[in-house]
Amino acid sequence: MKVLKIGAVWCNGCLVMKPRWGEIEQENPWLKTEYIDYDSNPELVGQYQIQEGRLPTFIFLDSQGNELDRRSGEVSKEELLSLITQYKDR
Repeated sequence: MKVLKIGAVWCNGCLVMKPRWGEIEQENPWLKTEYIDYDSNPELVGQYQIQEGRLPTFIFLDSQGNELDRRSGEVSKEELLSLITQYKDR
């Protein structure tokens, strides 16, 4: 499983989520994540159909790169950990 984190430097919700994800990644060193800047990666933003008003967006992918789930906005650490646990082996 891998989590794509799509955000932008001007996004307030992204600033809130950055330390939250930092904690999650530190507590789960096996977790693969990738940050995608909304403004710098229009091709990936288009591929995943990310809208400016839906930042930050977190896309959970299985080992084959298929989308399992996605969340947008300021998501609680508990909800993110629950999703990570649910999709860990996929």
